[in-house]
Amino acid sequence: MTKFRPCIDLHSGQVKQIVGGTLTTASADLKTNYVSKLPAGHFAKLYKENGLDGAHVIMLGPGNEEAAREALAEWQGGLQVGGGITDKNAKEWIDWGAERVIITSYLFPSGKFSQKHLDAVLEVLGGNKEKLVIDLSCRRKDDAWFVAMDKWQTITDMEVNEASIKSLEPYCSEFLIHAADNEGLQKGIDEKLVEKLAEWCSIPVTYAGGGRNLQDLDHVKALSNGRVDLTIGSALDVFGGSGVTFDECVQWNRAQSKP
Repeated sequence: MTKFRPCIDLHSGQVKQIVGGTLTTASADLKTNYVSKLPAGHFAKLYKENGLDGAHVIMLGPGNEEAAREALAEWQGGLQVGGGITDKNAKEWIDWGAERVIITSYLFPSGKFSQKHLDAVLEVLGGNKEKLVIDLSCRRKDDAWFVAMDKWQTITDMEVNEASIKSLEPYCSEFLIHAADNEGLQKGIDEKLVEKLAEWCSIPVTYAGGGRNLQDLDHVKALSNGRVDLTIGSALDVFGGSGVTFDECVQWNRAQSKP
């Protein structure tokens, strides 16, 4: 059943909400919706207290490790961590308390998918795919979606479609898919992508990008027949938004679990 999934996006050690498509190496390009005065641990504790499992912590660039570890300290075994995850540090993050690690860019050296890199990450995780989430965040290109890496600036050779989803499902427990062109804009979800993800995925999948209000949670539930979860970021009151309150999302989740 569709549920609201929270996030903790980290940039330069702070909790931020960023317009996804502007996340380049040039700081002048960056468009930020919100910078929290509260630390990452505050949000981890908030999610834990409200039973919001499946939350993801994303390290957007360098300088975020300390903040991510602070979040993990607040909720051992309750958070997924992504951003710069490779075969060299995946096990380390699990040891530090991550429920799962999320990988994207490492799977696409020079923008091309590498089965060897995927196998290497799984190997250090003891072959346990339950510890691995594959992030297929994407951008639209010629009426299709292609995986985007390196802060969503580099388009890879992998189209997000039924074939690619089915080829990766045996290696992970979940997918996380940001629609980078919608991320942070609060202008609505990519409806077609949500429909396709429900059609293609047989394991849990979380969509992020453009979520604005409770109606979008209802909309994703209807479009996906309850098979796709939704992350809402910039629209949330705890991130300076006015579209929906955190408490409303918590109550929405609770209502879904009632018989």
